[in-house]
Amino acid sequence: MVAVIVPSYKVKDSILEVLSKIGSEVGKIYVVDDACPQGTGNFVKENCTDDRVEVLYNPRNLGVGGAVMTGYKKALADGCRIMVKIDGDGQMDPLLIPRFIDPIIRKEADYVKGNRFYDLDYLRKMPAMRRFGNSMVSFISKLVSGYWNVMDPANGFTAISSTALKHLPLEKIDCRFFFESDMLFRLNTIRAVVQDLPMLSEYGTEKSNLRISGVVLGFPFKYMNRLTKRIFYNYFLRDFNIGTLELMMASIFLLFGFIFGGIHWISSLKTLHPATAGTVLLAGLPTILGFQSLLAFLHYDLSNIPQKAITAMEL
Repeated sequence: MVAVIVPSYKVKDSILEVLSKIGSEVGKIYVVDDACPQGTGNFVKENCTDDRVEVLYNPRNLGVGGAVMTGYKKALADGCRIMVKIDGDGQMDPLLIPRFIDPIIRKEADYVKGNRFYDLDYLRKMPAMRRFGNSMVSFISKLVSGYWNVMDPANGFTAISSTALKHLPLEKIDCRFFFESDMLFRLNTIRAVVQDLPMLSEYGTEKSNLRISGVVLGFPFKYMNRLTKRIFYNYFLRDFNIGTLELMMASIFLLFGFIFGGIHWISSLKTLHPATAGTVLLAGLPTILGFQSLLAFLHYDLSNIPQKAITAMEL
């Protein structure tokens, strides 16, 4: 059974229209009222006659990730096989749901996410600031998550198989606006196959709840934390491969080059005596070899994207 999770916070004006567009391929719809000040949950209960709709309530505001986790847990408990997440603000077209679940049904992917960057015509529909911000975040997310083949990490239109979801530590996934990026990191640690799906979003008069200060202050630390964990999990804890050796060589050469070169550079400044050619070579050669090893590691990491869906291995 396919389930749709709709996290709801200040979407009272658009939620009923979104629900009305969800097709017959969906067997269950979970509207998660994330302590919405507009009372969206009660509004849906009073005005929606669709028997598939069930309203869930978070006792306090947990953020979009927390609301989705509430829906995921209930869908798993009800035996749903595929969980689709869409927002209640009308930006995502529910008519695309069959396209999102098809790769999972065919066991070609474990997680399907929307991509608004696939076509130039799509980009013209996106506000300039969102387009710039998402472009910057996309490259960082590729590096951190290991999914070099996907774009638009902040896109919240997703579908996931129950098999993949059961392997994820739901209690550890970020509850706020880092949720989508954190999902990609967690999926890589279980070697899930992620697939992009081109889509178009509609931007109206709705206001984002995202705060720029939260992104600037919180996201860099979270990205660095996830990157460190992914490298450790995939290249030291669970496996030891040529990528591990390349990364170790890069670290050793770069560390030696920077420290040795830095010490002699400072010494030259203090004594006003230029370093000898041999000293420069001894500092420069390891640095060059370190960068070459780092590039080799990135090339290996790029080719190490999961290829076989864990859903296909399900008994």
